[in-house]
This record gives sequence, C-alpha cells and structure tokens, in this order.
Amino acid sequence: MESIRGRLTVWYATALILSVAVFAIVLYVSRRSATYQDLESRIQSEADLTAGILAESYRARGVLVEQDTAGRPVLIPEIAAVLEVVPDFLLLTSREGRLLFASPDARALTFAEFDQLNALAAPPDSAAGGGGGGGGGRVAGQYRVTPNGPTLHYVVRPVPDAGGQFGAIFAGANTQTADLRAAQLVSTIIVAFLVGIVPAVLVGRWIAGRALEPVDRMITEVREITDGRSLHRRLALPMEKDELGRLAGTLNQMMARLERSFTALRRFTADASHELKTPLTVVRAGVERAITRPNLPQETLAGLEETLQEVNRMTELLESLLTLARADEGRADLHREPVDLRTIMEEAEETAELLAEQAGVTVELRMPDAPVVLAVDRSRLRQLILNLVENAVKYTPRGGHVSVELEVSDGGVLLVVADTGIGIAPGDLPHIFDRFWRVDQARTRTGERPGVGLGLAISKWIAEAHGGTIDVQSRPGRGTTFTVRFPHGAMGP
Repeated sequence: MESIRGRLTVWYATALILSVAVFAIVLYVSRRSATYQDLESRIQSEADLTAGILAESYRARGVLVEQDTAGRPVLIPEIAAVLEVVPDFLLLTSREGRLLFASPDARALTFAEFDQLNALAAPPDSAAGGGGGGGGGRVAGQYRVTPNGPTLHYVVRPVPDAGGQFGAIFAGANTQTADLRAAQLVSTIIVAFLVGIVPAVLVGRWIAGRALEPVDRMITEVREITDGRSLHRRLALPMEKDELGRLAGTLNQMMARLERSFTALRRFTADASHELKTPLTVVRAGVERAITRPNLPQETLAGLEETLQEVNRMTELLESLLTLARADEGRADLHREPVDLRTIMEEAEETAELLAEQAGVTVELRMPDAPVVLAVDRSRLRQLILNLVENAVKYTPRGGHVSVELEVSDGGVLLVVADTGIGIAPGDLPHIFDRFWRVDQARTRTGERPGVGLGLAISKWIAEAHGGTIDVQSRPGRGTTFTVRFPHGAMGP
C-alpha cells in the first residue's frame, strides 16, 4: 500500500476480522458446550422422571411387569402408555437384562442398531464399557450406533425404588440436535460476518479518508510551492491544535526560514552582479585600450588577450546571474508584442552561421512560408534561440550538422534545435537545465567547450515565461534535440 489511508484500512480490517473471528470462536465453543450440557441435563431429567413414575406406580399398584402372549416380561400397558410420550430413546430392562419397554424412537431403529442399544441398557453393575460414570450407580457416555447410525449421548441409571422388578433405565438423545444447533450458530456467524464486515471496512476507509483529508490538502498546497517564488504562501492552520495542526505550523515556520534565505540569496546575487558590472566594464575598457597600443611585446599582448577573454566571460556570467535573479524575484518583465517568429530566426541566423563557421559545422534553418505570429518578447526569444544554437554548435564536432526548424502543429508552435554532436548520457539529462550544471566538468572554463552553465537554465525560464515548455532528447554519440513548444493561446492575430 502506497497510501496511509490504504494501510489504515487494511490494519483496521485485519483487526476487525481477527476480533470478530476470536469472538465467533469463543461464542461457538461456549454455545456448543452449553448445548451439550443442555442435552445431558435433558436425558438425566428423562431418566429421573421415568424412575419417579415407576417408583410412584409401584407404591400404588405393586406389580408393574406382566407376561405377554409369548411369555416374555413386559411393562404393563397403563405405565407403558405414560412412557410413550417421553421423547428421545428410552429403554427399561429387568434385573436379568431383558427388555421391558422401548420408546418409539428406539423401536424405529434397525434390528442391529436396536441390539446394540439394548446391550447398553444393561444394569449399571453389569454394564460393560461405558464412557465414564456417575454417582449413585449411574453410567453416562456417548456411543455411535453402527457406523451409519446415530450418535447417542446417554445415561444408564438403576431403579432401586420400583420393587426390584427393574434393572436399569436407559435414556439417550441423538447428538445431531446439538450439532445442528452449533452448525446453525456457525451459519449465522458467517452470514453476520459477511454482511457486517464489508460495511465496517467501507466505513473504516471513509473514516481514514476523513481523518487524512487535512494531510491531502497539505500535500496539495506544499506541492504547489515548486520554486523560490512561491515561498510566501503558507498552509492554512486547522482549528484543532492536534498533530496535524502542529505539523502545519512547523511547515509554515520552515517555509518562512526558506523564504528569508532565498530572499537574501537573490538580493545578494542581484546586488553582487550589479555592483561588479561597473568594475568589469572599466577593466575591459582598459584592457582593450592597452591592446590597441603599438609595439606591444608578444608576451604582453597574449596576456592581455587572455585577460580580456576572462573579463568577457565574467561579464557574461554576471549578465546571466542578474537575469536569473530578476526572474526569481519576478522583476524580469516581458515586453510582449505580436512578432513573426521568422524575423527573429533571420536575425539570429547571422550569429548562428558565424558560430558554426568558427566551429567547423554547418547550420540549416527551416521555416514555414506563412507568417508565424506570437505575442512574445523579441529580445528574450532571440536569446533563447541563440542559447540553444550556441549549445548545439559547442557540442558538435567539426564536420557535424545543426538544424533549426520552426513549424506549426496542432499542439502549438514548435521550435526544434537538433545537432549531430556527442549527445548526453541518460544520467545527465535530468540535470541539464540546472544552474551551473555542465556535462564535461573538466572543461568548464577553457578548452574546446568553455561556458558558465547558465544558458539552458535561462532558456528554460524564457520558454516557461511565455507559457511554453522545453524538452530534450539525446543519446550518446547520436546527437541532441531540444524542442520548445509554445501554446496556440500565445499566438497573435
């Protein structure tokens, strides 16, 4: 998850699911245990009720067992009719272990199942195998009647108060009823889980979004402060003095310190550039006068020419710094007027050809036949073109080619400057518009490609000040292409 909102939602959903799952497991285990306890209490009550009926009937009648037509002992009809209404599985056996009575549920079993049930109903003192025991001669347990038959939870208890005619009472109930109630509980929990968890997660996501909404606003406002000219803006402080309020206050303090630092830096750059122009002008004039003197020694003349080159370079650097400082402060106003861009290119053509001739490369200008009118600052746009052409010529070896093309497309007006030079490495492309950045750092001042590293930064400012953009595409050894796009909205009548 890339957002805090998503992570909070996942954490909330995970905690909720785990909490509900633990609650469901505890509820299921407790309810299942309670259900089996209810089942055991029920069969205990049925056995005790049957024993009470037999004891009371014995005291009232005396004899409760008679012979049927086959000579087998059976419970008398009057008592059998009373016990017929007892639910679940109920068996009565004699002291000898012979069956005296079976409830309707017991009689519904198959012959094999009934025989197994009858074996369980033996008197407690002679019962073989039981799942545990109880007080007073009781035997309780759980037994599965044949592999495909029901599983019974049962109790076997003696009947001491019925005159010795009975051996034991077997009372059992099918555990399917308890399992069914547990299964119904699980189904209910699952349905409630599915129905409740989705709305809960959606509500949690909404709550997380509402809680982080001020952070999104801060991100948007801070993102809009993209350069030193926007540092005067501040974040709106929330009414609540919580963590977000303190964060906004801290960011405002940081931007205030940055604004003061940027302002001081711009002021220093502008003041230094302005103050150094006059001394450099005086130095350049003195050197130029010294060079014109006759009969100067060759060594002195070479030193003066080198000094003049450095003075010119420093003058160019100061002009560039002053331009960027004024641009940063918003004082570099553009004097826009409708201009045919072809005339600006024709004005720059002579300088471009001179630069190309000195470098041993060819320059080709291509322009449309129809006028291309834009509301631009003539001098700044000429500076942009010359900066790009000078950069292309500088990094193109002798015998190379530089093309400057002006065209009109659906996206606006395009100015394309392409060369067949040394190209730019992919790692250097993101930095070429940075101030003082140069690809060949070892040759920044003298050598084949002197410069100050501010031309492309100024070109980028000129393009953006006119509402346009500047892009670059390059491959090492394949040349470089700069594309400046001006929107149609800047076009004049």
